[in-house]
Amino acid sequence: MKLSLSGQKWEVKGYWPYVPVKEKSMETGQLLHGVTDWIAAKVPGGVHYDLWKAGLIEDPWFGKNSLHCEWVENRWWMYRTTFPAVMEGCSLRSKKWYLVFQGLDYEAEIFFNDENCGTHKGMYDSFCVDLTGKLKEENKLVVLLKGVPREMGQIGYTSRTSTQKSRFNYKWDFSTRLVNIGIWQDVILKTQAEAALQDVYVDTDYADGRGILHVKAEITDERERKERPLCVRLNVYDPDYGRGENNSPSLTKTISLTDSFLNETLAVKEPSLWYPNGIGTQPLYRVEVELCEEADESSTILDCRTIRTGVRSFSMEQNERAHENALHYTFVINGRKIYIKGVNILPLDHIYGNVTREQYAHLVDAMVNAGVNLVRVWGGGLIEREDFYELCDENGILIWQEFIQSSSGIDNKPCEDAAFLELLKNAAIAAVKEKRNHVSLTVYSGGNELMETHNSPCGLENKNIAMLQEIVTGYDGHRAFLPTSASGPREFVTQEKGVSHDVHGNWRYEGNPDHYVLYGESDNLFHSEFGMDGTCSVKSLQKFLPESSLRPTPMSGDADWQHHGEWWGTYFRDCSLFGPIEKTPDNLERFTRCSQYVQAEGLRFILEADRRRAYQNSGVIIWQLNEPWPNASCTNLVDYYGETKTAYYQMKRAYEARHISLDYRTLCLKAGETAAFPVYVSNSLKAFRAIAAVYVRNSAGQFLYEEKLSVDAAENQSTKVGEVRFPVPEEDLIFVTAILEADHTLLSENTYVFGTEEKEVFASLFKQKTQIEILSVNFTELPENRRSAVVTVKNTGKRAALDAGCELIGNQYYLLGKDNDRILFPQEERTFMFTLIPKHAGTFLEKENYDGTEEPAFKTHWL
Repeated sequence: MKLSLSGQKWEVKGYWPYVPVKEKSMETGQLLHGVTDWIAAKVPGGVHYDLWKAGLIEDPWFGKNSLHCEWVENRWWMYRTTFPAVMEGCSLRSKKWYLVFQGLDYEAEIFFNDENCGTHKGMYDSFCVDLTGKLKEENKLVVLLKGVPREMGQIGYTSRTSTQKSRFNYKWDFSTRLVNIGIWQDVILKTQAEAALQDVYVDTDYADGRGILHVKAEITDERERKERPLCVRLNVYDPDYGRGENNSPSLTKTISLTDSFLNETLAVKEPSLWYPNGIGTQPLYRVEVELCEEADESSTILDCRTIRTGVRSFSMEQNERAHENALHYTFVINGRKIYIKGVNILPLDHIYGNVTREQYAHLVDAMVNAGVNLVRVWGGGLIEREDFYELCDENGILIWQEFIQSSSGIDNKPCEDAAFLELLKNAAIAAVKEKRNHVSLTVYSGGNELMETHNSPCGLENKNIAMLQEIVTGYDGHRAFLPTSASGPREFVTQEKGVSHDVHGNWRYEGNPDHYVLYGESDNLFHSEFGMDGTCSVKSLQKFLPESSLRPTPMSGDADWQHHGEWWGTYFRDCSLFGPIEKTPDNLERFTRCSQYVQAEGLRFILEADRRRAYQNSGVIIWQLNEPWPNASCTNLVDYYGETKTAYYQMKRAYEARHISLDYRTLCLKAGETAAFPVYVSNSLKAFRAIAAVYVRNSAGQFLYEEKLSVDAAENQSTKVGEVRFPVPEEDLIFVTAILEADHTLLSENTYVFGTEEKEVFASLFKQKTQIEILSVNFTELPENRRSAVVTVKNTGKRAALDAGCELIGNQYYLLGKDNDRILFPQEERTFMFTLIPKHAGTFLEKENYDGTEEPAFKTHWL
């Protein structure tokens, strides 16, 4: 039995360091007071949230307020709660009880009924206190957190890392310094039978038409009378268990125990196989592991564990035309190659203990909606929570989980100090034992951008990395392990041939034509981190910037912009492509749309260039999907408030199952010369026949050229289907649209914009204004208080509009579209379909004051 203490009344109080230990003044004997009174606390949670709710700190996200919150990390914080001996009809005094802290952040001392029960240091390995015989009618629990440890932010020396605390809290390019402290995961009261199951592990495989379930566990037996032998009963329930008359296990097996270990293999005939998103469905079997006395059906169940898992095989294979000594980077699920369409994620909030399951669900919904099939959980962040893993299991999102290590810039070599290695070992073992039951988990990595020397990633021979590989092999053994991300002879993307295995970079638009040459000529085998920066929407900027800052600006020109994304200013980049943008408030919308267009254009080219080379290149993982605090500009696709950028929808189009793309090396075409565009179709499904049509238009929407190609798209790979050549017209801007159709059904559509000016290539766009109007909006109620919306818009102007799309005016919903932010020609109409997902309170997002009473309304945006 398990009882969560999160529902109890918790309080927290701040102290100067060591004061709670001394308690009274040595000189006067007086009681030493705290720096705050006792205030209401949320568990799981973090102190900053409680202080904000109590009015003791200002909103950390607004302006430069986070600078005024750094005192919090330099105090000690004491949590307290009480609970009775009888809870929910259960007497806590009648059994053996344990108190389990699933996540303390970071160094804690525990007191139960005024007895010191020990100390714990770390975030990822739980801390257990034996309460047997210690429970009273009313019980007092006190947790003292001793400030935060000294650690480095993004800039520092990896070789000197001394903790297993998430480093992004200490300042990164996408975050401020706001170091979480608190009880960030649940506190559980649990019983343990005299004979109990420990470390239950269910791994799956698929071979010869059968699903294979490997079930392992350790058994402790502290019974006084051991005459009755122990056995384990395994019950396997089909994915449709509980529907209709399907209420019985499809497979049952009983094993008599001869020692303290269970190691059993079960076979499932004709299993329902688990596939990644976009390839198949995600059926989950339910496996019950019951520890019993005697072996008949009437035997007493002493302990039980239930695991939900999918049946699938997994391996990594060598890339096509792989470089010398390359690791394996091609994912194979159930015997089928899977091209990785990935995203990197960050913690959802600086105060990660307050993140709700609904927020995780929205993040996973955003992945599914965009065709993502893998998420890399970055090594400077978290070993993510079970909520996230469960949602990935249910939705077919493969997980690449890194251990908590990251580069630091000055040196990037992983620490080999004995004390640190012990901390890392404990955290890694805890992480593997907790996460290995999830079918979505496929890859572990030693950490982010760990290098022996500059631009030279660590290999398996590194002492730190070798230890982690041994842990993964010993405690899991069926997942892949990569020494670090990136891996191979070179860290960063390059045009040099034969040296790019898994690479990172870059994170900015490289300019025209350099951007297209670099990525179009790279022969990397895998691209596990890269991105483009762009500003967030005006709607979001208004939530965290002072009114005086709501204007276009370089990062160096405004202290509040600089505080919210100093590395990621795009002002000069955008002016170089679109012409000067005046730094006045009425130009803010234009600036944000220019910035988002370049982010989307730059990102799309990388995605398409890599995917065109499948399976020499085995996959891409975009940096980054989300952000833990609001940035004015950053490389994220979805901002802190859940608003999507244009680049999100470009990713969605690039990740579609059947995708048409054009290859090019510059945005500049010369009037009178012949333009040549190779046409590719990337296909994740079965082979098919189709027609590819390419249309060339000017900004007024006039057709200047068209051509159609017959397409025979090979199964699960990319195919060059032809080349389109046409004379470049005397036009400032040239729009080239590629359409893929089969049986009169539109499969893919993409429009590319080129110009005939070498500098400020898109500047002529603003010679004439345009207007996007909403023609109709229709809502439909969906389960779970969701809504669908069908919005039809029209370009009523006289020139093409870039990024013509819709956004919500209010804050009560997240918005995910089947499509959005398209190029719309004069008098063209387009219908967008959206899902509106309710937001929930419980985090800093509640300051948006959504209560569900405001009717949703849309507005348009365009460039």
